[in-house]
Amino acid sequence: MRPTLACAPRARAGVRAALRCRGVPADLEGVLLLAVTELVSNVVRHAVTDWLCAAITFGRDWIQLDVGDGDPALPGVGSEVDVEAEGGRGLFIVDLLVADASGVVNVFPCGSGKVVRVRVPAPR
Repeated sequence: MRPTLACAPRARAGVRAALRCRGVPADLEGVLLLAVTELVSNVVRHAVTDWLCAAITFGRDWIQLDVGDGDPALPGVGSEVDVEAEGGRGLFIVDLLVADASGVVNVFPCGSGKVVRVRVPAPR
């Protein structure tokens, strides 16, 4: 996708449809929908790129959400929030919610850009 304001609602709708097809409980669905919204919005607002991609993958024991873009700058995950800053809390909040769901958030270089990956245990 091209990083535009329409990306977050489109990505959220796609993730919601995939989660509902798999019968993912509402509380975990909420965490993953917030995550995709925040991660895609961060690309639109902050990344210097002309593309982004969002994908959800289901493993036997996990659900994985990847948001990638062409900007090599890596955001910090799990770092302290500047209480005086006007923004910068979204990824921190995502990290907290994902950790509360027993999951992890990782950021890593990929090609000339990066991927932010959320992985949570699949419901049993």
